[in-house]
Amino acid sequence: MSKKCVQKESPAELERKIAAMRKGGRILGDLLRDLKEYVQPGMTGKEIDSWVRREIERRGARVAYDDLVEDPFPGAICISVNDELVHGAPTDEVLEEGDKVSFDLDIWYDGYYVDSAFTMLVGGKGSPAVKQMIATTERAMWAGIEVARAGARIGDIGYAVEKVLRKGKLGVIENYVGHGIGKEMHQAPDVPNYGVRGHGYQLKVGDAICIEPMSCLGKPANYIDRESSWRVEMKDGSIGCHCEHTILITEDGCEVLTLPGKTL
Repeated sequence: MSKKCVQKESPAELERKIAAMRKGGRILGDLLRDLKEYVQPGMTGKEIDSWVRREIERRGARVAYDDLVEDPFPGAICISVNDELVHGAPTDEVLEEGDKVSFDLDIWYDGYYVDSAFTMLVGGKGSPAVKQMIATTERAMWAGIEVARAGARIGDIGYAVEKVLRKGKLGVIENYVGHGIGKEMHQAPDVPNYGVRGHGYQLKVGDAICIEPMSCLGKPANYIDRESSWRVEMKDGSIGCHCEHTILITEDGCEVLTLPGKTL
């Protein structure tokens, strides 16, 4: 993640950023909603990736992962199955009913990035423990979103996320964190999924950040698969989970930019 200081924006720059990220966020939210309906048992990651690429372009945005970064990711979307936590590249592996799959998608629209992720069970059926993990991780994300407002500290968000994850007896992933977002895909500040209230960067109106809890059913230790050089796997083979929204800090609290069906 970027260690640069949070950059100040002029009123005109801020207005342009908000307009672009609202539109990009709606595109991304709608696309991920449709993706959740599209995925079925028997599909491969590469088939899903092709559909996502077409949909990004059809909706007027640009693929971010392999088109706009210095170290291109081999796909338009990250697809992480079962014990894969994040950054799984699309493959010819067939998804089976009951597989856990996490989708993480970053797109570019009118000069700005937006980022979102969700985890699901293929076919809607699967382990009750995995279902509970997904539900708990989503609650943790929303707990972090609820405390995000001007004047709050990054530690307040991390504390709220971690509290829900630990109460749910899940492993808390600490070596991958949320981040600021805007003209760059990953920028300051880092947004960990753990923290101490009252500590860290103080949020201000106009900040855009990604809150993205990651959890697991076992121990949180993980590693990057050497063969792929991208895919992060759980060391103990347990199931990993990831969810994420891009939010904007506003005068009244925060606005979740990557929800589907937003009315602008």
